[in-house]
Amino acid sequence: MTDWQEITGGVTAPRGYRAAGITAGLKRSGSPDLALIISEVDAIAAGVFTTNQVKAACVDYCRQRLHAKQSARAILCNAGQANAGTGTPGWLDALESAMMLEQALNIPSESVLLASTGVIGKRIPMEKLKAGIPKLIAALSETGSDAAAGAIITTDLVPKSIALETTVGDRPVRIGGIAKGSGMIHPNMATMLAFVTCDAAVSPGLWQQMLSRAADRSFNSITVDGDTSTNDSLIALANGQSRTPAITDMGAEAEKLEAMLTAVCQHLAKAIARDGEGATCLIEVLVTGASDEQSARKIAKTIAGSSLVKSAIFGRDPNWGRIAAAAGRADVPFEQESLRIQLGDFLLMENGQPLSFDRAAASLYLKQAADAALPKDVTATNMSNDLSIDRNTVKTQRLDNPVIIAVSIGNGHGASRAWGCDLSYDYVKINAEYTT
Repeated sequence: MTDWQEITGGVTAPRGYRAAGITAGLKRSGSPDLALIISEVDAIAAGVFTTNQVKAACVDYCRQRLHAKQSARAILCNAGQANAGTGTPGWLDALESAMMLEQALNIPSESVLLASTGVIGKRIPMEKLKAGIPKLIAALSETGSDAAAGAIITTDLVPKSIALETTVGDRPVRIGGIAKGSGMIHPNMATMLAFVTCDAAVSPGLWQQMLSRAADRSFNSITVDGDTSTNDSLIALANGQSRTPAITDMGAEAEKLEAMLTAVCQHLAKAIARDGEGATCLIEVLVTGASDEQSARKIAKTIAGSSLVKSAIFGRDPNWGRIAAAAGRADVPFEQESLRIQLGDFLLMENGQPLSFDRAAASLYLKQAADAALPKDVTATNMSNDLSIDRNTVKTQRLDNPVIIAVSIGNGHGASRAWGCDLSYDYVKINAEYTT
């Protein structure tokens, strides 16, 4: 049982937020490419960003802004250009973008946070951005979350959105989120962007702590291809418009809010992993028996990120040896005799020894997990082999039927989960043709 329920509305479900997404001509495809989320009042702001040493201008900008001022009014995101590796001109573009909103919305530029996604080395077409700002502001709406979610995606097949509601002090509190990500996804902020809104009142330091922990248990626990982007950003706003008592210290209400924040982040993270470039299924790895949560997470992420494990899942091959090898190279000490591996309902190894199992049935389990997430007339197999199938028409994104890999390494209390996807032929094709 959870203390919350799912509602509609994404980032505009919490009180006091509006959002918009438009086509400003930043993408050659003509698809929506400019998004804005705005709080009607100053909101407490927190962020978690890429650990890549090569960072986009927006990442450096947001870090500076949040270090100086832990509040914000707006998040502006452009899609099509990463504005990473663009030097001083790219930095000046970021500053100008914030100034544009300052002038258009009559808010301080310091209250604007920025995000960019797209091709590394490409600057934002500033004239097109400038021309799009008035149209973007005019489109702001209390129901604009879906439009914003659609305007931040690049190679994604589907937008990602979620909103949850609970009660704090007998009043409703909501958290909503949208995200993008499909490739260049790896722990330590995996290219992904996520924006979260909340209408609770939370102290700045506590909100940042909550977000950092939620990130570790969600976005930092997914992998698609082992590449950490230059632009990864998770930004969360809390504007207090629920009129609930302020949460300033950890306690029952804070724990409830953090649990809901983590649930929002985990939903978005799993949606990113499921939408991995070329992927046919979501993989969930559960590791138990470790000495602590961090050790369990390290093993889980190593298994989920193993190219050999991911390839075996795509080939519907229940190859437990690859799982065992990945667990063993995670740099977490454990006794081999304690290793237990289970795939779905199939126990493959116990006490460090392989067991007999129905290989054909286990292979069928992997196939059914992939096919269940697709429309009835499209299977994972023909999706990969039939080039006449338009991947962009495959919009179904079930998150309730992952391939489950359960691994135990001992009797410790540490447990954690990680999520990934299989590695298909299409991943190479998509990325081989990305800039050409």
